[in-house]
Amino acid sequence: MGVTFGRRIVNTLTLVHKYLEQFIRPGDFIIDATAGNGRDTAFLCGLTGKTGRVLAFDIQPQAVENTTKRLVESGWDEVGSAVLDSHANMAQYAEPGSVDCIVFNLGWLPGGDHSIFTHADSTIVAIEAGLELLRDGGLMCVSIYYGGASGYEERDALLEYVKTIDPERYTVLTVQFSNRAGDPPIPVFITKAT
Repeated sequence: MGVTFGRRIVNTLTLVHKYLEQFIRPGDFIIDATAGNGRDTAFLCGLTGKTGRVLAFDIQPQAVENTTKRLVESGWDEVGSAVLDSHANMAQYAEPGSVDCIVFNLGWLPGGDHSIFTHADSTIVAIEAGLELLRDGGLMCVSIYYGGASGYEERDALLEYVKTIDPERYTVLTVQFSNRAGDPPIPVFITKAT
């Protein structure tokens, strides 16, 4: 899949969104594993269209409320919905091999309490569940936001974990911005073999 950006600045958000734009088709079933404020949930609804389905998870009531409000305001509330539950439980909401794409934005809720953030233990459980939910040829995007209150534990654990994913069944691409100051987020793309 070739990704073109024109003259736009490439960062984690633009890279992941461009990849998703080229992958997701109308009618797809998408999981937004970390609803946050619903921006990605609404974006994903726009890609899958009125015939698709987007299911978003978050453990924070504020995130579910924000996402639900955004979906209603943008007219996507019949396509997308937010669930107050951990992404680690996503297998309770979908059948194996039924999901076209799963998107994670790890870290904390933008504008929310930074003492509440994702953790490697539940994220790895969620990724493992998600890999089984993906259809053949399906895509998972994991954007690892780190530093600050959440530190580097989740980043380090996830970067080690993705190296252990079965190479016969999945292709894992990890992108690092080598010349960016601070703690630039790390996008990881996982494709399930067909």
